[in-house]
Amino acid sequence: MLLRRPGGSLELAEMPVPRPGTDQVLLRVDCCAVCRTDLHVVDGELRDPKLPLVPGHQIVGIDEATNVRLGVPWLGWTCGVCAFCRSGRENLCDAARFTGYTLDGGYAEYAVADRRFCFRIPDTYMSEEAAPLLCAGLIGFRAYRMTGDARRIGFYGFGSAAQILVQLARADGRDVFAFTRDGDTAAQQFAREMGAVWAAGSGTPPPEPLDAAIIFASDGSLVVTALRNLGKGGTVVCAGIHMSDIPPFPYELLWNERTIRSVANLTRADGEAFFQRIASLRIETRRTVYPLDRANEALADLRDGRLVGTALLKM
Repeated sequence: MLLRRPGGSLELAEMPVPRPGTDQVLLRVDCCAVCRTDLHVVDGELRDPKLPLVPGHQIVGIDEATNVRLGVPWLGWTCGVCAFCRSGRENLCDAARFTGYTLDGGYAEYAVADRRFCFRIPDTYMSEEAAPLLCAGLIGFRAYRMTGDARRIGFYGFGSAAQILVQLARADGRDVFAFTRDGDTAAQQFAREMGAVWAAGSGTPPPEPLDAAIIFASDGSLVVTALRNLGKGGTVVCAGIHMSDIPPFPYELLWNERTIRSVANLTRADGEAFFQRIASLRIETRRTVYPLDRANEALADLRDGRLVGTALLKM
């Protein structure tokens, strides 16, 4: 499925099987989970994508050379020599390339990827179960670790990443308070089923102050809402790659050593830590499966809030 121009629909196209280059593997794609970042790329909210582009960065496929099952995440390549790469912050590399954005991704029957940035999928997970872990899980885990030892965490937006992280938080003895679009009772019920101790619309204050909050939704006004619900010394983590502007707010909301910070991409170390963390914890995800040629429908359902959990393209 090709994106030829931002803001347009994806086009079903037949292309030659890609040839792997140095350090690359050729993958026969099994499935690819759909991410809100894909939506930002397709809708033109992320600038300067590779065009034409095959989107998709939560890929699970089989290495044609070794028959090993691999997962491909958002971070597809870094230079390895800049100050960021040499200091363990390859997620900030200025020359980084990203799967399904500046590199062709997984909305296809075949894909190539740098073997150094792939993860071996644990045998305990089926491909459809593993695909959402490769961005919603990995970048979500990076955001989750930024909340420190917070006991009460607010999740603003309860979709693919939140359904994974609520299970980690519950296993760590923490309480998750889920905030959805006002009136979205289905998402609120889903949040409670997955382990949230409380769920309501974002306009409803929680029953007690939060120690931290993670913003998954792309609405910048939620940062101010979260600050109002945050206790002293708390942190608001913005976990998305794109967000609307944060409106002005009084300094008193930030005072008392509250913090706002963003998450940018991921590192391979994040992936290694995440898969090690879930080795003894079974992560469940709710998924809606679409065939490849219905990728536009999957994106539309995500855009319009009709999805509960994760959309997944199956080859």
